[in-house]
Amino acid sequence: MDRNFVLALGLALLIFVGWDFAVLRPQQKALEEAQRVAAEAAAAAEPEDFTPDTQLDVPNVTEAMSREEALKEGPGRITIDTPTMKGSLNLRGATLDDIALKGYRTTVKDDAPMVTVLSPRSSADATFIRNGIIINGESDDSAGWSAPEGATLTPETPVTLTRQQGGIQHQLTISVDDQFMFSTEHKVMNAGDEEAKLLPYGYTMQRGVPDDLSNFMILFEGPLGVTGGKQYSRKYKKLDKNASNAIEEQGVGGWAGITEKYWFAAAIPPQDENFKLDIEKVKGSRKPTYRSSYQLDGLVLEPGQQVTINSNMFAGAKVVETLRTYEKDLGITNFDKAVDWGMFFLLTRPIQSGLHFFGELTGNYGVAILLLTLVIKALLFPLANASYVSMAGMRKVGPEMKRIQERYKDDRMKQQQEVMALYKKHKINPAAGCLPVLLQMPIFFALYKVLFTTIEIRHEGFLYIPDLSEQDPTTIFNLFGLIPFDPTTIPMIGAFLGLGVLPLLMGAAMFVQTKLNPPPTDPVQAQVFGFLPLIFMFIFAPFAAGLVLYWFWNTFLGVVQQYFIMKRAGADVDLIANIKSTFTSSSPTGDQPANDK
Repeated sequence: MDRNFVLALGLALLIFVGWDFAVLRPQQKALEEAQRVAAEAAAAAEPEDFTPDTQLDVPNVTEAMSREEALKEGPGRITIDTPTMKGSLNLRGATLDDIALKGYRTTVKDDAPMVTVLSPRSSADATFIRNGIIINGESDDSAGWSAPEGATLTPETPVTLTRQQGGIQHQLTISVDDQFMFSTEHKVMNAGDEEAKLLPYGYTMQRGVPDDLSNFMILFEGPLGVTGGKQYSRKYKKLDKNASNAIEEQGVGGWAGITEKYWFAAAIPPQDENFKLDIEKVKGSRKPTYRSSYQLDGLVLEPGQQVTINSNMFAGAKVVETLRTYEKDLGITNFDKAVDWGMFFLLTRPIQSGLHFFGELTGNYGVAILLLTLVIKALLFPLANASYVSMAGMRKVGPEMKRIQERYKDDRMKQQQEVMALYKKHKINPAAGCLPVLLQMPIFFALYKVLFTTIEIRHEGFLYIPDLSEQDPTTIFNLFGLIPFDPTTIPMIGAFLGLGVLPLLMGAAMFVQTKLNPPPTDPVQAQVFGFLPLIFMFIFAPFAAGLVLYWFWNTFLGVVQQYFIMKRAGADVDLIANIKSTFTSSSPTGDQPANDK
């Protein structure tokens, strides 16, 4: 069995590596080559005598404005109303800077305020998006646009804005779908007598760092973008530390955005044109301001000529299926990379898809986690079976091992030799018990990433838990709510006291599992392993309830699976007696099972 297992593992690794070399890498090289050719063609089409001004205008605020004050400022606004969002478009610069999401609340309460993803450009904590054009070095960032009286932007009613800039006539048509995507069609007509130099651009800008920034190392939040098929990002702290940490890259296909844990805003250029991506901390702003921007290659518009530039803006929730739909239907390169998939992306993507499938199937993401765990256990069954059979063998030879340890207690070398001979005689591989745990760790981290970062389980309830993305709300230290005080509010140690029902169940399941495993021969190791369930119980208490639910259910299934496999393999496992021995035996190692012979 050991040889077949190693062969199977080697074959799986060979298939994985072969697929990467034979399929994935050639596809990536072909994509990069196509993007390089397109970039060269776009660069060749630019007139040699035209050097565009690459400095984007930086809107600033001299005083902190409230949201209400900022919404009243400027030439006017157009109301935005869709099935998923409400807000307004600022006619100053045709700026998208006021969006709240109808389907998401700040808390689980039905009457809680809607989540705000964009804030007015004149407010102190502004987050906003613009697509614009610099003409003859003059920015349109603060330009005033005219709109039809009483116009409202809905999925059924696009809005057309107009303005005159000397001899240049502008017509900007903005439309929105029923999710989170805005489309802009900007027509520029040169009605003057001289040529005009155009530099199309777009950006997502944010003043200050969000108050609810998670500050978790495993999650990226901040300015990011994609160009040339590659993703680039910088955390706020890195941009604050040194301006040289800014990013400047070029390519075809991508976007420029700023992301939070669940929310995302992006300016999206035409996907078939070369553009420069800049990610930076804006110089000269009174408050730390961060910008992710794109800049297309410049062009010259002769008198009488007209050009149309199409682009998009996104402001909404990072729903994976929605992002992938835009990626497919609009051709937006790597748009789902707005979600932080992490280093285990080969696992996080299918785990997220599986979680979404079961969530849609059952209508409850708590049940989805339980079903997904069953699937993962089934996939790992061959490894688990080999591990538990090995553990059963070690339990069967436990008395002989103890006799060897007593006989050669003064000769460690001889003791090791005899133990290895015993393993060889009974065909036991002690390392086989570690392999499933090692292979499960990447799956655990990938699932943790999915449960922590994707929006699907946010505010999703299960049994007594109102939100699977937050920690278990109960705590043993106030008798699960019977005593009218919250121990987690105690300074310094409050979080340590947040020990709820799920962490207790998880700790109990881990404790029972330790009673199935062969106890360590070293008394110190035995004591350490004995305390691990208690330690993990407190470590996991602050984690998202969905993750603790997975770990408890996974451990519980492992206990059932291990018990029956070891019994079938001939190990005499008296689980009840092993548990009782913890509280009655004076042996620090927990001794061997009561019925070992």
